[in-house]
This record gives sequence, structure tokens and C-alpha cells, in this order.
Amino acid sequence: MRSPSFLSRRPPPMLLLLLSLWPLWAQSSTAATFSGTPATPDCPEACECAPGGLVNCSGRALPAVPADLSRRVRALLLDHNRVRALPPGAFVGAGTLLRLDLRENGLRWVHARAFRSLGALQRLDLSGNQLEALAPRTFSPLRALRSLSRAGNRLARLEPAALGALPLLHALSLQDNELSALAPGLLARLPALHALHLRGNPWTCGCALRPLCSWLRRHPRRAPETETLLCVLPGRQTLSPLTAFPDAAFSHCPQPLAPRDLAVVYVLGPISFLASLAACLALGSVLTACRTHRPQPPGETAGLWPWEPRRRCSGLSGPWLFSNLPPSPALLHSPCTRQQATQTEIFVTFL
Repeated sequence: MRSPSFLSRRPPPMLLLLLSLWPLWAQSSTAATFSGTPATPDCPEACECAPGGLVNCSGRALPAVPADLSRRVRALLLDHNRVRALPPGAFVGAGTLLRLDLRENGLRWVHARAFRSLGALQRLDLSGNQLEALAPRTFSPLRALRSLSRAGNRLARLEPAALGALPLLHALSLQDNELSALAPGLLARLPALHALHLRGNPWTCGCALRPLCSWLRRHPRRAPETETLLCVLPGRQTLSPLTAFPDAAFSHCPQPLAPRDLAVVYVLGPISFLASLAACLALGSVLTACRTHRPQPPGETAGLWPWEPRRRCSGLSGPWLFSNLPPSPALLHSPCTRQQATQTEIFVTFL
């Protein structure tokens, strides 16, 4: 039995050549998809992309965050560039970003809404920059953040409002900054914190260090370098370990007011002020009414105030200031004359 004629024929040479080049063409096309060519919309220009959503822009001397980031980006490496500032919405479009590396950029300023679109971000590295302070609610949108590094900056104070409430954060690095203490309530808003790095800061032994010392005693395993953390005693230039200060060492320090106490002060303060003001006005009105409606017999002159005794004056038919004749010296120095002169001056002033 003969086989069909189309099976017995040899394929044309051109077809064999195309089939042999197909694997090479497919491999080059795949590489071009993640090589960062301008024709690829998912990969920023001057960056290299790899499967899995990795965008590598390290060491490219970039002055700003690449624009038009795709939602397919999972990891963005921007370390060792020249990104000096992060404006509002710097990462718009990268809503599924999980890792962001901004090390060694000379970063000096971060807007409070720079990370507002990164709700899924889990790892953020800001180490090796020049940050001195952070605006309140800078990290509030990062509710899924698990690791945060701000090592090697110039932070002299870290407020709880800047860090915000990060319920999933388990690693925080603050080493090699200029911190002398941590604000009260800062670590209390990080319930999942398991690793805290604090070495390389000029800690000052004092009342401001009480919250940190208390936290380190309660969580000795969460700060592996606790034994090497030292603080300087003011005026003595001697070093002491932070773990050497029990609660009794801070007994002389004033206790901060609880939020409930602050609320009471803020509410009762204005109310008590208004109540005292109203009482003064009411008392003044009562005294004025008593002074006005009190009867005055003929020949008596009332005092300037209701509680002053009445004096009987003789020899004067009216205020001497309105008389054409000058009064005698004895009359000028009499108590009644001085009192009438004072009342007349007050009357003329009000007119």
C-alpha cells in the first residue's frame, strides 16, 4: 500500500530554514520584552526588567522616579541614583508594588502623600540618605508594610505621627542616625514588631529615654543589640547601658498625661474660663443696679462705690466745678469737695 503523495514529498528548503530559526526568534522576542526597550510600555526607559515584575533601575543616575509605572511591577530597585525628593503621588500606577529600594539617593525630602498609592507595599528601604525629619502621616497608607529601614540618615527626632500605626511591621531599622530618645507612644503603635535596630545613635540618659528603656525590658529578644546600646550622662561624659536603668531610676521624672486626662483639660479649661467671665459680669451688673436704685437723702452725697459710707456735706449747693466763683482753700481740701470733684470728673468723662 502506497503512502499519500504529500507525505512522501520533501519540504521546501525555505520552510526548513524558517523552522530552524524559530527558537532563536522566540528567545530574542522574550528577552526584548523585559530588556527595557522604549517600545515596551511595561518597562520604564533606562531600566531593565525581568520576569515576575522586577524593574531594576539601580545606578542609572536617575534624578526622579520613572513615570508611568505599570501595575505589573512588583519590585522597583532605585538604589544608588540621584532622587533628591519624592513629590505627591510619586508612585502612581504601581498599586501592586511589594518592594521598593531607595538606598543611597541623597534623599532629603519626602512629601506626606508620596506613598499614598502603595497600599500593598511590604518592604521599604530608605537607608543611606539625608532625611532629617518626616511629615506626619507619611507612612499611614502603608498598612501592609512589614519591613522598614531608615538607617544611615540624619533623623534627630521621630514622632509617632510620622510613623503612624503599622499593624504588620515586624522589622524596623533606625541605626546610625542622630536620635537621642524615642517619643512616647512610638513603639506602642507597632504591635507586630520583632526586630528593632538602634545602634549608632547618640542616646542621652534622661527622662526622655524612659519609654525606650521600658520597651527594651519588656521585649529583650526583639532588639538583639540591646546589650551594646549605651547612653551618655549629661555633664559627665560617661557611658551607661540602657538596660541598667530600672523603672525606679525614672521615679523623679514627671508622668505624661494620659489621653483621657488631656481630654478633660481641653474640655474643662474653656468652660471654666467662660464661667468665671460670666460670674464677673453678673456681679458687676448687680453692683451697678444697687448703686443706681439706692435712695439718696437731701444733703448727702454717696460714695463712688456702693460700699462706701455716705457723707453729709454742707455749704455746697452743687458741684463747684460749674460755679463761676473760685472755692476757698479750706473747701477745696474737704472730703466732700474732693468726692464731688471726683464724681463730677467721672460724669464729664462719660459725657
